[in-house]
Amino acid sequence: METDSKQVSQVKVIAAFAVVYIVWGSTYFFIQMAIHEIPVSIMGISRFISAGIIMLGWSASQKEKIFRWKEIPSAMFTGCLLLFISNGAVAWSEQYLASSLVAVFIASSPMWFVLLDYRQWRANFSSASTLLGLLMGFAGILFLFGDRLKDVFLSGTMTGNKWEMISFIALTVGSVSWAAGSLYSKYRPTAFSGPANSGWQMIGAGLAFTITSFLNHDWDRFDIHAVSSAAWWAIAYLVVMGSLLGYSSFVWLLKVRPATQVSTHAYVNPVVAVLLGVFFANETVTVYQIIGLGIILAGVLLVNIAKYRGTR
Repeated sequence: METDSKQVSQVKVIAAFAVVYIVWGSTYFFIQMAIHEIPVSIMGISRFISAGIIMLGWSASQKEKIFRWKEIPSAMFTGCLLLFISNGAVAWSEQYLASSLVAVFIASSPMWFVLLDYRQWRANFSSASTLLGLLMGFAGILFLFGDRLKDVFLSGTMTGNKWEMISFIALTVGSVSWAAGSLYSKYRPTAFSGPANSGWQMIGAGLAFTITSFLNHDWDRFDIHAVSSAAWWAIAYLVVMGSLLGYSSFVWLLKVRPATQVSTHAYVNPVVAVLLGVFFANETVTVYQIIGLGIILAGVLLVNIAKYRGTR
């Protein structure tokens, strides 16, 4: 695929954005379906090692060079930031939070792009709309989880909501890691093609999940014969749609479009996740959570309007 944004087919760009917007929004639902029966680390191994091998095999079949030894560590490092830490935080948190709620929280991730993109600090922090957008985004997070935060810190006990609170912290770390990995990939691109780069990133994440699985003794308590066909189908969806198609589209878009523009998937992903969670997983969404989502997305919109004006 071409890497010069002026030469890239607009049809390809639109199709890639559609995949990242819709398919990634659905992955929250399928992650929760899988981890009900499969430990998070083993799910990560199954998903990313499988997808990585397939992606590298396809690249090799296209006569692409897949063994650039100096580039592999950089690609694997990016994969650990994006897929092991960030995606792992999402999967782990879904053990204690509804998938729709996790998706709504992740909607704030574009805020971290602005805070971590130090090359653009002068432009970002001289824009009133960007600063207002950042404040609105974080206010939305506080509004979203206000009741839970109050229960944890003011009730005098940590029971009940303890793991929810820890999940919020994990999601925050994951959001920061996602922005950091995306910016690292943007400013430190490898010489690999998009598919080969994605493949090595997935292999890196899969290896990190493998180490975690042994440290956490997940294999000792995993019974492969007890896993239902629904959970395996969820893994298959995550491999094919979430990783092979969705993640490759995301990595490619980072090469041909500004990182802040690519981050706008945060507008649509939570809406798709909420709809799937409500209609197929019997999850409930409160009025406060909807308002919190609205505030977050309004903040993200202000940030991206400022970035768009700056680009123009």
